[in-house]
Amino acid sequence: MSSHSSSVRPGLSGEIRTTALLAAPLVAGHVSTGLIGFIDNVLAGHHSTTTLASVTIGTALWWLPMMIPIGTLLSVPPSVSQLDGAGRRGEIGALFRQALWLALGLGVLLFAFLTFIPHALGPMGMAPEIIPGARDFLHGIRWGVFALTLFFCMRYLAEGLHWTLPTMLISAGSLLVLLPIGYVLTFGKLGFPEMGAGGLGIASAIMLWIEAFAFAVVLWKAKRFADLKLFERFDPPNWPTIRGLLATGLPIGVTVLMEGSLFIVTALLIGRLGEVPAAAHQIAINLSALCFMIPMGLAEATTVRVGHSLGRNDLHGVRRAAAAGYAIVLCTQLVSGIVLFSASDFLVGFYTADAAVATLAASLLLYAAAFQFPDGIQVLSAGALRGLKDTKVPMLLAALAYWGIGMPLGAGLGLGLGWGPKGMWIGLIAGLTVASILLCTRFVRSSHPHRIAERAARQVPQVPALQAEA
Repeated sequence: MSSHSSSVRPGLSGEIRTTALLAAPLVAGHVSTGLIGFIDNVLAGHHSTTTLASVTIGTALWWLPMMIPIGTLLSVPPSVSQLDGAGRRGEIGALFRQALWLALGLGVLLFAFLTFIPHALGPMGMAPEIIPGARDFLHGIRWGVFALTLFFCMRYLAEGLHWTLPTMLISAGSLLVLLPIGYVLTFGKLGFPEMGAGGLGIASAIMLWIEAFAFAVVLWKAKRFADLKLFERFDPPNWPTIRGLLATGLPIGVTVLMEGSLFIVTALLIGRLGEVPAAAHQIAINLSALCFMIPMGLAEATTVRVGHSLGRNDLHGVRRAAAAGYAIVLCTQLVSGIVLFSASDFLVGFYTADAAVATLAASLLLYAAAFQFPDGIQVLSAGALRGLKDTKVPMLLAALAYWGIGMPLGAGLGLGLGWGPKGMWIGLIAGLTVASILLCTRFVRSSHPHRIAERAARQVPQVPALQAEA
């Protein structure tokens, strides 16, 4: 027994180091992405409380549909990592070109949605003072839709091949673009008109295109990817391959939507209560989202490590990869919870000088601290399951947790019983807790060596076989 334990420990500690090194740039990249929302909200909050509330609603309606393509394209990392682990790198370039077609198609659908959704703000019951700014924000940022879907496609390719540094550098560099452009267009500096929320939308779209162009240049010039011949030729759409990506990715997209929409619909419902609750909720949720970037990066690294082990047919390596992710995420979530609990007033002070908004936001951060552990466990479990390409059942489990439990409870307490934003946040905690239990249990079941052997036998040949096209 002791010899077995001693052989396992070095393997696990080595996996923890590998996962941490792979995840660190991803976490930094996600934190940079989260800081984009932070910059938007700080600029909006200092412009006016109405502008902050407008950006709250605009951001919610931007990210609500965007979660489907971002989640759907998460089929790229496990597909790529399995091909790489199975020694089939020659097929990756053709797969990537089909993923680009998928990204463009998803972008078309999203652009259409963002063009028409502003007309629904009034019927949705948004406070009248919020509607003009939210509409202007959406009209500006929609021009960045195609850039965002292409960026995530390229980024997921690099991450699936264990190269995460570009994500960190490009995402961090985007902040240097957004801050000055957002400031100039929001407040009307350097001869530009004062555009408020609309200026932030335009600045965000400009930043997204710069990000996408930069990542394309990195992939084109990268020597480590030269053998993949990513941009060697033009491939027309190959529908069986695209359908294969959708079969894995669309349930992921719906799962991401199930969780994300819980937060977004919560924001929209709180927006019906007026600009102070909407602004306070936006501050608290933005800080929570920044904390979430850490387990999100760890989950993506875990997806790659699990997928790579599966491609190598390393059955015990699959659980070892997940165990490393769980070990790290429990530590990071403890730190996040302590920070949110102990520094709530200090953190809120960055966003607003409005006393009513600040007081409510600080109280909501206490609830945010409470859901750090379940939030980390559920996203890490979902990432591990993606590495196994186990996506359909997790989608149903997420729907049950978030919409069968979290939203009814939150709406009942917050709106039905009049508890306001605090009631809605109790619903968030409940939904995340149930999801963490269900998804973790599902991974334990799906990662049993016998089940993995069956899954590997079925799936590795199904990873899009594009050699005939090459």
